[in-house]
Amino acid sequence: MTTVAVVEDNATLRSFLADLLNATRGYRCVCACGSAEEALVQIPKHCPDVVLMDIHLPAESGIVCTARLRDQLPQTQVIILTVYKDIQMIFEALKAGACGYLLKRSKESEILEAIAEVRAGGAPMTGEIARLLVRSFREPAQNQAQETELSARETEILAQLAEGLSNKEIAARVCISVNTVRSHLLHIYEKLHVRGRTEATAKFLRSRPADSPAQAALKE
Repeated sequence: MTTVAVVEDNATLRSFLADLLNATRGYRCVCACGSAEEALVQIPKHCPDVVLMDIHLPAESGIVCTARLRDQLPQTQVIILTVYKDIQMIFEALKAGACGYLLKRSKESEILEAIAEVRAGGAPMTGEIARLLVRSFREPAQNQAQETELSARETEILAQLAEGLSNKEIAARVCISVNTVRSHLLHIYEKLHVRGRTEATAKFLRSRPADSPAQAALKE
């Protein structure tokens, strides 16, 4: 059974999503919240596997709510479900800890498939959103900082990061401890002058030739 929480200020859509989940075998909606404030109180009580999160909420945004929930519930996966397809907002949501980004016009089957994909370790995105991200990676970097040399191990770990692997998965693949992975990531962030996983991946891809290890990993 996959437990899911819904955060959506539109009562009709909130009810629809809850009914969809409860009517689908293997899924259960454990709570449906109309605001970030309510979500931050109710969701930690239920510890759902997945949260469907709107961005535009009455007070605090879904992006802020996502970051705060991820701090409290690191094992809970958040999928953004919104009308927004602005590239900056997409990056902000991913930096906050979201692992998927769908548009509200997605079909019911696509929403359910996205939840299943997240549970399997994937990062589902509406095709249109994925194309926006790819396009942003291909754009020439503006005012590039002086190139920073990463070690072979750091480059290898960043390539795994670009595949969307978790710290635990990276540790298993390269045969090091999770703490060592965290240490390498901190050094990578410092060298690239970034604040997190998404920014590091984006900056690395923009600064490397097409056959770089990270881009090759993404194509596999």
